[in-house]
Amino acid sequence: MFRFLMEWLRDPGGTAAIAPSGKALVSLITQHIDKWTGPVLELGPGTGVFTQGLVTRGVAERDLTLVELNQTFAAILRRRYPCATVLGLDAAELSSDQDGRTREFGAAVCGLGLRSMNTRQIEAIMRAAFGRMKPEAALYLFTYGRRCSVPDDVLDRLGLVAERVGTTLRNVPPASVYRIFVSQPRGDAPALLTSATTCKCGTAS
Repeated sequence: MFRFLMEWLRDPGGTAAIAPSGKALVSLITQHIDKWTGPVLELGPGTGVFTQGLVTRGVAERDLTLVELNQTFAAILRRRYPCATVLGLDAAELSSDQDGRTREFGAAVCGLGLRSMNTRQIEAIMRAAFGRMKPEAALYLFTYGRRCSVPDDVLDRLGLVAERVGTTLRNVPPASVYRIFVSQPRGDAPALLTSATTCKCGTAS
């Protein structure tokens, strides 16, 4: 908590949240992911609150790829999860060979502060993530707002659907979780495989 607060004070825009996510939100965002999901991608894990939730759900550390731009948080993640792959880079820069493997992810969890980003940045992140995911895989994200933090026009352009999983009031502040997935999974979806525009993104978890 102290390290998270110090990073927020140093870069509030990049860190996005004022506190790590609570247990209720962790449970809500990870409830559909387990050891049978296969490799899992996490964007903006911060200090690893959702990461620990995934491990508790049965996801093996070696199946985790953690993308964290904040180098202080990335160093913490490498110490806490030595068997996981930790990439200290922008989420929109994730490519098929970035981690030295061509793995396809069975699910993704996003802890990035998307509401503080513009449409172009959000679209770049969604393209990068879904370009590495299996056709039937879903991305789970949380938001403090009343609507999904991925704009409707981005969802439409990429052929994605967002559905609300649930809301928890036992978080500071209260948060909702959304599941985002490809509306008609197919292997030739060019919109999701188009290279993303580079952006610089903070973390919210």
